Amino acid sequence: MYKSIIKPILFRFQPETAHNLVFSSLKILFKIPLVKTLVRSVFQVKDLRLEKTVFGIKFPNAVGLAAGFDKDAKLFHELGCFGFGFVEIGTLTPVGQPGNPQPRSFRLPEDDALINRMGFNNEGVDSAVSRLKNRNKQLIIGGNIGKNKVTPNEEAVNDYEKCFTKLYPYVDYFVVNVSSPNTPGLRELQDKEPLKNLLLKVQEMNQATGSPKPLLLKIAPDLTNSQLDDIIAITKEVKLSGLIATNTTISREGLKADKAKVEMIGAGGLSGKPVRKRSTEVVKYLCEKLGDQYPVIAVGGIHSAEDAIEKLNAGAALVQVYTGFIYEGPGLVKKINKGILNSLK
Repeated sequence: MYKSIIKPILFRFQPETAHNLVFSSLKILFKIPLVKTLVRSVFQVKDLRLEKTVFGIKFPNAVGLAAGFDKDAKLFHELGCFGFGFVEIGTLTPVGQPGNPQPRSFRLPEDDALINRMGFNNEGVDSAVSRLKNRNKQLIIGGNIGKNKVTPNEEAVNDYEKCFTKLYPYVDYFVVNVSSPNTPGLRELQDKEPLKNLLLKVQEMNQATGSPKPLLLKIAPDLTNSQLDDIIAITKEVKLSGLIATNTTISREGLKADKAKVEMIGAGGLSGKPVRKRSTEVVKYLCEKLGDQYPVIAVGGIHSAEDAIEKLNAGAALVQVYTGFIYEGPGLVKKINKGILNSLK
């Protein structure tokens, strides 16, 4: 039904308009009695074999929703009904910001891909916290945090600390995002020394709580093996809980879409099927070097159960979807979980 009816309708709208339409429609739909129960019965797969304990957290299954879909924590309860094992909100910044000028999200249907240059558009961490106070504790929530566009890199740590402090009581794990290509200069924070200093400060705050929460780093797929080695060294030195690999790519290699169309779209991070191979390579490299002590959440190009299993076989502990969720529909989560169960037979 999604691919034959809903998706063609949504794809008639600009991506951001379609996204907002989905949000408002689901909010209205879930207010109807029994809809929540019905959605759960259709999409959720419950099986003890799917449960995984990672970072000290017991996940009902390994399939999560990546950051960027529910930036402002407006729909996490509804989205949780579609069978996700966890939902990651954000990226959140200390102060709300509009992001980059529209249009800033573009589809490449020929490639089952998206290009976005959203620019951390969000209402600010306080707005998200107001909704997270009413969260269902049974749904695992991750908090993805970043810096405001106007904050210079040398002061970036202050933004991450503000977001951490305000979100701490309401999320189950944290993700430090320095890998989005859509905030000027942000990826410079992935350089070894700036990154180590930033993470040490956030980890210091985390440990000072007396009950530290899992702290993860999200990295780009465009890093060289030498840069990945730096990430591995920092992960161990800072004692991060793990990594998320990978964010969107600035590469445009191997696209089927018309070159002129891609050039006209311009800058932005590419996600979807074209990222699958490189994302898996990065996951495999990290997992081989880090072992089980530092679990990796894999994201990038997961559009089927086979894609998810590929990531798990590469060593990932958990997976996340985003672009695949848009192209394949909510049934993707169920297909992945059923695929994982079949692979265990």
